Amino acid sequence: MPIRLKKLIGAILLVALVIVYALVATMIAVAQLSESGPLVHLAFFLIGGLVWILPAMGIIKWMMLPPKP
Repeated sequence: MPIRLKKLIGAILLVALVIVYALVATMIAVAQLSESGPLVHLAFFLIGGLVWILPAMGIIKWMMLPPKP
């Protein structure tokens, strides 16, 4: 697969990942954190704000792999 095509697919996947992750994190926050205190909110958003990086790193790593001949 050409590198330009991989980068295009990777960029689309990254945008989709961020949108889906934000929607899921928001639904969880609304459903579970309504009665929680500020420290629980802080922990949730701190952890939730960093967890999406793991799948994004996998997508970026795949995008940077050299093309197979």
